[in-house]
Amino acid sequence: MEKEILYRFFEGTASYEEEVIVKEWIESSQDNVHEFFHERKLFDAMVLLSGENMSSQLINKKSINFRPIIKEIIKIAAIVVITLAFGTLFRFNNQSNDQLSMQTISVPAGQRINIELPDGTNVWLNARTTIKYPVSFNTKSRNIFLDGEAYFDVAKDKQRPFIVQTNKYNVEVFGTKFNIESYSDSETFETSLMEGSVSVTSIKDPQQKVLLTPDNKATLNNGQILVTPIVDYNLYRWKEGLICFKDKSLSEVMHIFEKYYGVKIVVRNKDKCNYLYTGKFRQTDGIDYALQVLNKDSSFTYERDDENQLIYIN
Repeated sequence: MEKEILYRFFEGTASYEEEVIVKEWIESSQDNVHEFFHERKLFDAMVLLSGENMSSQLINKKSINFRPIIKEIIKIAAIVVITLAFGTLFRFNNQSNDQLSMQTISVPAGQRINIELPDGTNVWLNARTTIKYPVSFNTKSRNIFLDGEAYFDVAKDKQRPFIVQTNKYNVEVFGTKFNIESYSDSETFETSLMEGSVSVTSIKDPQQKVLLTPDNKATLNNGQILVTPIVDYNLYRWKEGLICFKDKSLSEVMHIFEKYYGVKIVVRNKDKCNYLYTGKFRQTDGIDYALQVLNKDSSFTYERDDENQLIYIN
């Protein structure tokens, strides 16, 4: 495998054709899988230390002394543990202000990652998600900032509440499992509770507050928060690499695909938008396979503009 293509894949700058090449290469043998993760670890080590675009530097250097890097990685590991699943790409930057050092992780479209916060809280981050959190939590509360979708398994600490801040609502917990979807470029907000209890409070109107119990979700509806039972847990299997949807219009399904596959989809045939779809796909199946399956239920054609990462539904 050419290193130039592999490192562009790690960065998220590879073309669609190059992504296909890398994925087919990985699937062709177990040795390729081992080589992929070996190169991935080296790439991540450089990114973690520099916070810069490292592909050109790695490509142009035939040999690199990684001994000092390994020492630094051990130090970094005490702050953040990053568990990589297949296809995981991320951008990790250090930011600081006058009093508090913050970590920022941004997940590009089509990817997902699993991280552990300084207090032991386990978090899955979905595509197009950004999370910001301090290197160490203070003594009063554990505050993090989220833009996107994440699944939390919060470490119990009765003395310090865990608070997820979004641009719409704050979610406060002590120790629980829940899913939050709150993208800043979307009006959608939803908190779904699996275990424990959480309170959801509006940023604009602190009087608008609800307490969730397990197997219920809080959804933003016409400016108000609405609590309803969770009827389909398949929707939260995105962290397993599954794309699940139920009774969604073609436009809604295409919006979901945009998030997972990092493309822009334009639905030209508006007549097809009245048809409702239910489906379950593995993200690794690819968007062409998903479109072909959906096409069996409701006949439509599509064309790709790979240069501009566009798909037109006709």
